[in-house]
Amino acid sequence: MACTVNVTGGTLPQEEINAYIMRAKSKFGREPFGIDIHVDGDYVDLSYDFGTMPFQRIRRITGYLVGTLDRFNNAKRAEEHDRVKHGI
Repeated sequence: MACTVNVTGGTLPQEEINAYIMRAKSKFGREPFGIDIHVDGDYVDLSYDFGTMPFQRIRRITGYLVGTLDRFNNAKRAEEHDRVKHGI
């Protein structure tokens, strides 16, 4: 994956930019899609863009925290089917 880097406020050597990419990999466990680096004298501000993370809804059904019902056996599926769903 190629990480796009945008440097503003100054210039940085490529070794330092690569070090910021490696820092993001080690800190967050994956390479960012992009890094915005703002140079302010001896200091830098880093902004990482990791894109969107897929979100899975988790609900409490019949006392269990589940995302889907595909792992329920027939008895649990019947229990879920027969439960009373309250409306507002």
